[in-house]
Amino acid sequence: MDNKDQQERREARRKRRLRNQIMVYAVFLILILALGTGIGYGVFALMKNRKAAEEKEQSNQALIDEMLATEDSIPAIEPIPESTPEPTPEVVEPTWEERLDTYVDERISEMTLEDKVAGLFVVKPEAITGVGTVIQAGDGTRQALEEHAVGGLVYFSENIQSEEQLREMLSNTAQYARYPLFIAVDEEGGVVSRIGSSIGPQIDSAENIGATGDPENAYQTGVTIGTSLSGLGFNVDFAPVADLANVEGSIMEGRCYGSDVSVVSSFVTSMVRGLQEQNVSACLKHFPGMGSAIQDPHDGMASTDRTEEQFWAEELAVFQAGIDAGADMVMVGHMAAPALTGDNSPGIFSKVLVTDILREQMGFQGVVITDALDMSAISEYYAADEASIMAVLAGCDMLLMPEDYDKAYQGVLEAVQNGNIDEERINDSLRRIYRIKYADMVP
Repeated sequence: MDNKDQQERREARRKRRLRNQIMVYAVFLILILALGTGIGYGVFALMKNRKAAEEKEQSNQALIDEMLATEDSIPAIEPIPESTPEPTPEVVEPTWEERLDTYVDERISEMTLEDKVAGLFVVKPEAITGVGTVIQAGDGTRQALEEHAVGGLVYFSENIQSEEQLREMLSNTAQYARYPLFIAVDEEGGVVSRIGSSIGPQIDSAENIGATGDPENAYQTGVTIGTSLSGLGFNVDFAPVADLANVEGSIMEGRCYGSDVSVVSSFVTSMVRGLQEQNVSACLKHFPGMGSAIQDPHDGMASTDRTEEQFWAEELAVFQAGIDAGADMVMVGHMAAPALTGDNSPGIFSKVLVTDILREQMGFQGVVITDALDMSAISEYYAADEASIMAVLAGCDMLLMPEDYDKAYQGVLEAVQNGNIDEERINDSLRRIYRIKYADMVP
């Protein structure tokens, strides 16, 4: 190969190397430019984001400044209180007295007017059976009590033949009644002794018991009589006598504990406790005290000239002691006491005596019962219906032994029906009566 050919090859190789170098430099330059462009864009974006963040921070700060500037005009937001559970209401159990009142009112609300009026009467069993002398209780007694819902029956010596006979008769009678009955007797001791005169026990007179000077003897008498009566089926004793034998020739001599107020009061209260502890209701008699009378109401009109001051200092003081001792009943007598009542009418007809004095001034809340309405002091001057109506209007709750039960009952019933006696007046008496009768039936 000649020199010319070698020279051309060398020149060609040199040109190829130069071209390759140029291409390498061009690629490197392009890479440098691309890298610079990327870095520049990154810096630009970073600056842009930073500026946006600064602008947002400035905007937030302006909003905060504005809120702080108007803070006083923004109402405070009260915290939501924690919920407090409603307190459980305290359950107050009714008292025994309240339960008894409710029970009594329910029983009365179920009664017909006819039965309500009949419930005011305490009569001999003969008054409703038509039998001459009642010594047993069979179908006749059952039918009589179905027709006459009387409030009580009172028995006397002629109704008693033996302990067994009496107990059976009273037991049957109580079972036949549609409503609880007062089954009553006069058992004072001494000369007024229906049980003691026939089947015992024999009890000394109040006069002799009072003479011992020890009220414990009156208490033991009450326990003895009460135990005997309750065992036979009685639940009311028309005793003790709370009168004072405080005038010469007093009709109450022998039947009362004496003439000294404090002594007689202690004996009366002891007798009341003894009886009622045996579940026999005591009945103080004869309000306002007829020991100062010398005329027996059994035989005709009786009255006294005792002054109002004397009554309050003596007779009424004894009755107040018996009332305070818890006597269930008070029997109002027929004696006129004009110094207390303002007139000469029998005590059972005086609203001043029964309602104003006994109820309101002396605070007696038990049953007020009349003395026997068949006594001459009443029956000779007043018809059976008239006497019964007048006694109810005066405030008496129960009517004892009217001379004519049917006439007396119809008279009171018609007086209620025609509005002369308010039915609520009858309901008031029944509430007092049934609070005693239902007392053992309410737990």
